[in-house]
Order: sequence, then structure tokens, then C-alpha cells
Amino acid sequence: MTGLYPDQTLVHRNGIYIREHVPNVQTMSQMFRRNGYFATRIGKIYHYGVPRHIGTGGHDDPYSWNQTINPLGRDVDDEHLIFSLTPRSFGGTLSWLAADGTDAEQTDGIAVAHAVRLLQQYANDKRPFFLGVGLYRPHTPYVAPKKYFDMYPLSSIVVPDVPNGYLHSLPEPARASLTRKTNQVNLPDDLARQAMQAYYASITFADAQLGLILDALDETGLSENTVVLFTSDHGYHMGEHGHWQKTTLFEKAARVPLIIAAPDSRFAGQSTAAPAEMVDFYPTLAELCGLKPPATVSGVSLAPVLNDTAAAPRSSALTQYTSGYSIRTPCYRFTEWGKDGADGAELYDHETDAVEMKNLADQAEHQETVVRLSKLLQQRISEASTHRLA
Repeated sequence: MTGLYPDQTLVHRNGIYIREHVPNVQTMSQMFRRNGYFATRIGKIYHYGVPRHIGTGGHDDPYSWNQTINPLGRDVDDEHLIFSLTPRSFGGTLSWLAADGTDAEQTDGIAVAHAVRLLQQYANDKRPFFLGVGLYRPHTPYVAPKKYFDMYPLSSIVVPDVPNGYLHSLPEPARASLTRKTNQVNLPDDLARQAMQAYYASITFADAQLGLILDALDETGLSENTVVLFTSDHGYHMGEHGHWQKTTLFEKAARVPLIIAAPDSRFAGQSTAAPAEMVDFYPTLAELCGLKPPATVSGVSLAPVLNDTAAAPRSSALTQYTSGYSIRTPCYRFTEWGKDGADGAELYDHETDAVEMKNLADQAEHQETVVRLSKLLQQRISEASTHRLA
């Protein structure tokens, strides 16, 4: 929402109001507001504790919006029914519920109903709008109506296998990122299958809600002149590397879904291998709508890719977590832990090891690649910690 990196905002953890650190920042939706758009937030855009902040503003930025809507559904009322590996702990713990009732009774169903009504209103009013709809699922606890659980029989679910001794191939900070939640290490097979079933169910439930929004765009005619960006705030492990949930520098946690639909795109429905970062969303939406973002924004516009899937506005994608930084190029993921890699490195060749299970960083035949990517990574880190003048 700021187009800035964590080392620029100094926001390195959750539970922070953005203006505690950058009080004068012009957020993405503020830019649209200043250019005559009516900006509305529904649900989770800035950080929220889930489920305790559902129905509240969470750590929202009130200056970013003309209007905010905080939906509250039966998933909150049913909290006492939710299973959790740690009883009564939900947000950061594997937890789930195959819920009674309908989609429309869930918080996300209520959020989508609000979104559909607003789209109908905007179509009638001919009002330019910026609408941020933040669905809570598939965040833990994985709550979705039972019918979505039934779509994924436990017998059909395959839990990823992790070779014995695998953790010893990693630098200590990488091992720590995989094992820091001790009750989610070496899950029994039956619990692992249930967790995966619940995750798949909540994804499919969220997908169905998204479909209702896209249907409303079509039915109102707004899809003819509306840019849609679909994404999530991080990727996710479901047993890969022996880990569950987020907070690693592996592909599973660092990579996010990203779909951008623009009315004038020449390549609708196609994919691209172009690297992208979430800081790029701000300048991308600005360009697609003919607006100029602040000079302080660090991202680059991805708009050229919509007219040429071979375009590559950037050559690598940067991710950071605790003391580690990682870059993803079309062929490799390279990670360094500690200052200048003092606590170890990881190198994965995605042409031969897409699941990132073979760390090549210490192998002699790959040292030229390690040196080259280390130099690139340090350059990216420096750029991502430098403030750009307005």
C-alpha cells in the first residue's frame, strides 16, 4: 500500500500502524483519492489479528479511505467450535472448522455482499472508485462451510515427504525458520491431512466469493473499464520442507498469487515469467489509470507486461524475513542470512530443483553463480533500504 520496502518503512513485524513509522506517507488509495476516486476498504487490507480483529478496523490506516466496512460473520460466533493444535490459539496456529450454514453467513460472504452492492452503486453513479476487498480466508483458522471440505477427501490428500537429515543441509537461521513452532513439526499423518483438507477448503470458499465480485463487475458493465488486481500477502507451506504456514524464505512462503486484468490488455488470460514484487502494485495501478505516483515509491510498473508477456520490468524479486534476504531470478533462488551472508547462504536451481530441496551454495561447481548472485542481492538490499526523495 506504500510502494516501500520494510527497510524503508522500518516495519519489520505485524501489529503496527503505518503512520507510526512513516507519518507523511501517501498510500496507494490516497493517491487515487487525491485524483477524484472514492476509496473504500472492506475487510482485511492492512494488518489484522485473525480472528480477534474481525469486525474491527484492525491496524487499518484511516487516511487511506473515504469509507470503511468491517464485516463480521458467524465464523467469529463459532470460534468456540474451532479445533486448534493449541487450544484457543488460532491466528498463528494450525486450526480449522467445517462450518454449518451458508457462504453468505461467513465474514467473507458478508464482505462480498457489501462489495457487490457498492459496485452496483458505483455503476449507477458513474463514480470513479478504488475498492479494496480483503478476504480473511484462507488465513488460519481455516473456516469454511462443510461442502468445501467434502470436495477434498482425506484419503486423496498426499502429505509432502521430507528426507531424513534434510535440515542439516541448511544454514542455522533457515533451520530455525522451519522449526520455530515446535507443535507444528513432524505432524502426525492424520492431523497433517486434516490441516491440508481445511486449507484447500478455505481456499475454494474464498475463490467462490471472488467469483461473485467478478460476476458483479460483468453484470454492471464495470469490467469494461475497471482494473482488477488479485493477490495475497504471502505464500504458504503445507508440509513442504517439513514446515506449515508462512515465515520462511523458500518459494512456498515468498511467492504470492498475482493476477492483473486490465480492459485494454492485449494478452488476456496469459501468464508470464517476469519477476514481480508487491511494491510494484502501486506504480502499476497508477500507470494503468493514467496517474503519477509519488517519487518516493520504490516499485516499478508492471504495466508493460500486460501488452508483452516477454517484457521484464525487473530482473529479480526480493524478499526478506528476520535476518535473511532472498532474491528470485528466472533460474535461481539465492538467500543470505546475517550481515553480508555471515550466517550462511542457500542456492537453488529452479530448472532442476523447483521444490528447493538441494542447497547448492557450498558446492564448488556453483561458486561463480554464488558470487554473482551475492553481488546482485547486496545491491538489491542497498536499494531497498535507501529513501528516495520526493
